[in-house]
Amino acid sequence: MICIFSTNFLVAPSVNALSDSKQFVLDAWTLVNEGYFDSDRLEEIHWKRIRQKTLQKQIETSDQAYSAIEDMLRPLEDPYTRILKPKDYELLKSSNFGSEINGVGLQLGEDESTKKIKVISTLAGSPAEEAGIISGDLIDKVDGISSAELGLANTASKLRGESGTKVLVQITSLSDEIKEIDLERRSVDLRPVRTKRLRDDSHTIGYLRITQFSESVPKKIEEALIELKDKEVEGVILDLRNNSGGLVSSGIAVADSFLSERPIVETKDRNGIKDAIIAQKNTFFDGPMVTLVNKGTASASEILAGALQDNQRSILIGEQTYGKGLIQSLKNLGEDSGIAITVASYLTPKGNNIQGRGITPDRVLNLPEARDYGNSEDKWVKNGELFLNSLFEKNALEEIDEELGIEEIIN
Repeated sequence: MICIFSTNFLVAPSVNALSDSKQFVLDAWTLVNEGYFDSDRLEEIHWKRIRQKTLQKQIETSDQAYSAIEDMLRPLEDPYTRILKPKDYELLKSSNFGSEINGVGLQLGEDESTKKIKVISTLAGSPAEEAGIISGDLIDKVDGISSAELGLANTASKLRGESGTKVLVQITSLSDEIKEIDLERRSVDLRPVRTKRLRDDSHTIGYLRITQFSESVPKKIEEALIELKDKEVEGVILDLRNNSGGLVSSGIAVADSFLSERPIVETKDRNGIKDAIIAQKNTFFDGPMVTLVNKGTASASEILAGALQDNQRSILIGEQTYGKGLIQSLKNLGEDSGIAITVASYLTPKGNNIQGRGITPDRVLNLPEARDYGNSEDKWVKNGELFLNSLFEKNALEEIDEELGIEEIIN
C-alpha cells in the first residue's frame, strides 16, 4: 500500500520485505492503530508518519525493536500504553491471574500534572509496606537511575526481580523528605480477598477486603458473601483501600454481586459512549453496606466504588480516590511479549469522568490509617461499624413505629 504524506511521496516498505524485527514493530503499531481509544490523538501526533519513520530505522535485534516501539509510543504521552518485554509480560499476567508475584509490592502510576512516578498503593505484607512507603510517595530513582529517565513501565520493571535480590529506591515522601530505602524482593502473597466477622453486644458485621481485582476475585467474593450470610451478618464493610485495580471485568463482576438491575459503568471508546453495563437481577448480598476508599483506590476499584455510590447502594467513607479512569487491553505480541493499550475511558453511572479527578467520598475521614487494615486498631473500620450500627438502630425504630402505626410528623 502506498501512503502519501508529502510531496516527497514517501512509500512504506512492503510488509513482505520486512525483517522479523521490523515486522514485530509493525505488529505493535497495527495493534495500537486498531485499538487505541482516542483516534483524534493518533491523528494529532501523525501516527501514520511515525510508522513510516520508525520502519526506516535500523532494526535488526529484539532490543532495537523494543527501543523502536518505545520511541514510537512516546508521542502519545500515555504511560499506560506500553510495550511489555517477556519478563514484564509474564509478571503482569501473573498478578492478574495468579496468587503471588515476586517484587517489592509497589503499585505505581504517573502524576497527571508533574508526570512524576508516584506510588498508588503498596501490597499488604510486602517489603514496601513494611518499609513505610505509602500512597502518594514519589519514586525518584531506582538503583541510582532516575525514574524520569526510566518512565513508568521501566521503573516498575526494575522493581521486580528474583526473590532474595535487593533494589535501592530513592523516594520523596508527602512531607518532602528524601530518603533511600534498600528493599529485598520476595514472593508477595496477593491474597486478593480477605474476610472476617466483627461482633459486639448488639450486632454482627461482615468485613470484606479486596486487595486487587484478579481473575479469581468475583468467585471468591461470591463464596465470601454466602459464608457471611450463613453467619447472619447484618451489614458489610467493603474495604477497597490501596486497591490499585487489576482486571476491569473482575471489578464489574463484583459490582454485579451487590447491585440488582442497576447500571454499573459506561465506557467510551473511539466509537463513542457505549450503553451502560447493567447488573443482573440476583445479588449475593442486598443488606446495608459501607465502602472504605483512600487515595490508593484506583481504576477497577473506582468503577466499583462509583457504581455503589451513584446507585446509593453504599455510602463511601475515607479519602478522595486516585483518579484512573482509563481501561487497558493486554495484547500478545510475538510468543512471549505483549503490549498494553488504552482502549477506553469509563464513566460512573451518573456520567462522572474519574480520570485525573477521582471519587469524593460521602464522608471524609481525617484519621491516620492502620498499618494492618482491618485489625482491632483500625479506626476507619470502627467508623464503618458506627455508621452501620446507626443504620440498624434507625431501621429498628422505623419497624417499631410501623408496627404501632406511628407516622413521622413533619412540621
